[in-house]
Amino acid sequence: MKVFACLRRGKSASLQPLVKSEGPKLVPFFKATCVYFVLWLPTSTPSWFSALIKCLPIFCLWVFLLAHGINFVVAHQSVKRIFAGLIFSALGDAFLIWQEQGYFVHGLLMFAITHIWYSAAFGMKPLDLRAGIVMAFISGFLYTFLYSYLSGPFTYLVAVYTALIAFMGWRAIAGIQLCNDLWTWTKLSACIGAVLFIVSDLTIAVNKFCFPVPCSRAIIMATYYAAQMLIALSAVEIRDESDFQKKK
Repeated sequence: MKVFACLRRGKSASLQPLVKSEGPKLVPFFKATCVYFVLWLPTSTPSWFSALIKCLPIFCLWVFLLAHGINFVVAHQSVKRIFAGLIFSALGDAFLIWQEQGYFVHGLLMFAITHIWYSAAFGMKPLDLRAGIVMAFISGFLYTFLYSYLSGPFTYLVAVYTALIAFMGWRAIAGIQLCNDLWTWTKLSACIGAVLFIVSDLTIAVNKFCFPVPCSRAIIMATYYAAQMLIALSAVEIRDESDFQKKK
């Protein structure tokens, strides 16, 4: 109840104007996501068309950020870093289309770089060491679970990847401070997006290395697209701060 009370008295941003102003710009993303799930192209026959359909929602998030103006993207480090993360995400998606042909590691590398860009975008302030310790414990537990199923280079690659995505999650979670009126809806969206990204990647890891996960593809892609949308939406806060400074 205390958390909900904190949410109700948040002053930094209200949800209704955010949805009203940004919702229309996200329509292409929602349409592209629907196309992906309606077509549901088989993964057993990878093709450039499959890669295009899978990457299309991410391309739409590029357009979402660019719709706020190229100057907006170029002028703000955090926005540029999120945009760069989306570029590497699209490359990772394309590689994973051909993962059975030996490109899984390439996709893993692209998404590792994505998490580095997102971590840089979220920044190191506030530090929130408690959140970092919690994320380190959770990631350590998850890697310990995966470790017995891993072999060869994946033993190390998955360890590094787990550390990177956990760090990204920490920086996103650290950005929200619900009970001191410093939170914003966009920071909250980054936090939720990071958590969904972790859920998506954990499902991939369990399904690939441990045991089949029922409806794994639907879970992976639904959480992944939602995560990317929410992280892209977090860039809107920079624009709102810029507009506020101009009005002062």
